[in-house]
Amino acid sequence: MTIPTNLAKNIAVTNKESQYDEACRALMADKQILARLMKGTLDEFKGMELSDIADHYIEGDPRVHKIKVLPGETVPSIKGIGTEDKTVNEGSVTFDIRFVARFPRSGELVTIVINLEAQNKFYPGYPLVKRAFYYCARMVSSQYGTEFTGDRYKDIKKVYSIWVCLESPAYRKNTITEYSINRKMKVGDFPEAKDPKEHYDLMAVLMVCLGTPDESDPNYSGVLKMLTTLLSSEVDEYEKKKVLSEEFEIEMTEELERTVGLMCNLSEGVRRKAEAVTTAKVFEEGIKSGIAMMADVGISKEKTTEQLIQKYALPVQQAQQYVNQYYPN
Repeated sequence: MTIPTNLAKNIAVTNKESQYDEACRALMADKQILARLMKGTLDEFKGMELSDIADHYIEGDPRVHKIKVLPGETVPSIKGIGTEDKTVNEGSVTFDIRFVARFPRSGELVTIVINLEAQNKFYPGYPLVKRAFYYCARMVSSQYGTEFTGDRYKDIKKVYSIWVCLESPAYRKNTITEYSINRKMKVGDFPEAKDPKEHYDLMAVLMVCLGTPDESDPNYSGVLKMLTTLLSSEVDEYEKKKVLSEEFEIEMTEELERTVGLMCNLSEGVRRKAEAVTTAKVFEEGIKSGIAMMADVGISKEKTTEQLIQKYALPVQQAQQYVNQYYPN
């Protein structure tokens, strides 16, 4: 019997986690989910019917960037706008989901660009909100040559970067925070009508911080409950479908049901693989400690190897590797 190394187990976990992340993104790219997220977070869509948002105001067919979900599968990028932005001297940025939406204002349809990111760690080693504003800046600058040229800056479209944070610190759980550009008079004053908000309100970041399913939390409702139910590894497949269809009136299409099932299966796989890695680490620490104890009482390398083979039913080669690695010189 060959015992997989921690590296091999970690690779297996990473592969499962990658597929799980892609399943999460595919779920969030469903128009029914997007419509509820947009209505629950963006002022432009608050008073609208969900069906209008999904059917009329989301342009094209949003999908995650081109990464395989299952062997042999790719998820196509959104129609009309790419998920990768390449700029000379600035490198490339791959967005999880990026799409165009429109909303009515003053008798015309106004275009905005929305980026949606699923983020596991709230503290990845830098302020997440800074990365979000960088994404906004890239979405604005990438409009040159498509939405506007020359000095036609009036044609720049507003951009949103929405970050759904699955693992949030306790103080931020079940909260939605918006960061945006606002006017602040420093000297004197004049009517805002002379300085229309749409001229400077060009980017905004929303941090949607999820918690664990908790009906006792007054904030655990609306879009926060929907996303927590959808993305939580603590809610099983049956409960997800039940809450989404009955409470949020989301039609469980064949594709949506399949993706929910896939994510739940992958979530269970990630958990089991993580447990296997932990078990392997504990096992190896026990081996290391046992070898050190045998060396302390004067048991030779050869006898130590024999005892490992007998006690743990290890293959000869595996036992020798452990002894060569952990037996004190």
